[in-house]
Amino acid sequence: MRTVRVGTRTSALAMAQTEAVIAAMKSRSPELDFEIVPLKTRGDRLADVSLADFGGKGAFVEEFDRELLEGRIDIAVHSAKDVPWRLVDGLELMACLRRADPRDVLLFRKGMGEDEIRIVGTASPRRELQIRELFPVQCRLLRGNVPTRIEKLRSGRYDGIILAAAGLERLGLNREPDLEYRYFSPDEMVPAGGQGIIVVEGRRGDGLGGELAAVCDGNSLRELETERFILSGLRTGCHEPVGVFARIEGDRIVIRLLTEKEGAACRGKAQGRVSERLSLARRLMDEVSGHESE
Repeated sequence: MRTVRVGTRTSALAMAQTEAVIAAMKSRSPELDFEIVPLKTRGDRLADVSLADFGGKGAFVEEFDRELLEGRIDIAVHSAKDVPWRLVDGLELMACLRRADPRDVLLFRKGMGEDEIRIVGTASPRRELQIRELFPVQCRLLRGNVPTRIEKLRSGRYDGIILAAAGLERLGLNREPDLEYRYFSPDEMVPAGGQGIIVVEGRRGDGLGGELAAVCDGNSLRELETERFILSGLRTGCHEPVGVFARIEGDRIVIRLLTEKEGAACRGKAQGRVSERLSLARRLMDEVSGHESE
């Protein structure tokens, strides 16, 4: 029996995502055994600093990349939105589970009206740009794991906070009786690329390709590939307020893109056949950002 060493961050959300991957793999490959290898990343250790101040998204994956390349873990489980568009040589995203709810959610204390919200907590320039279009609010830095962020809201440090719906659902925190939940449609607030998707990173050519392919959701993978294609074309990180969201229904795909120009949100949408998704993505980049795609 082969033991697969699975790297993961230490938060409750990361552990829940890792257990979901292990359960999916066990259901298809019961002969495999698993060992969870928890790691604290630089992004976890610097929990009160803006990501833009210490390296962006790579701060959540660089330790896993090193452990994978040096053979101390076999796979790593990530939230797809935390993975930079450029991967380290020798590594690849080998599978993704079916996408969960991709929306963003504004949480605020029960009894408060939406029109009373003045201070909103977020660490995301993308969310800040869009929430300020919807409400007359001031945004303040909010970091930490999901339960910690919710406790900061309850303590009164913020009137509202914005979180990912998928993370709340995976932790069972989407129905807290003392909180209100205002879900934003993708047209109101374009999600981050990869939001709601759990991905598995591994070494290129490793022997787990077949086992991981068996648990990979095809439509979620194509949506993620489309979103990451746009992120790579725009060369974006966590510093820029960029949102991109692809949704497949049948043989059709709708792609939404958000960028910023002179402090204002620029939005666009393209739709067509799934087989044409990359050409649609190129045209959308050209229209919204003025970027000439290769």
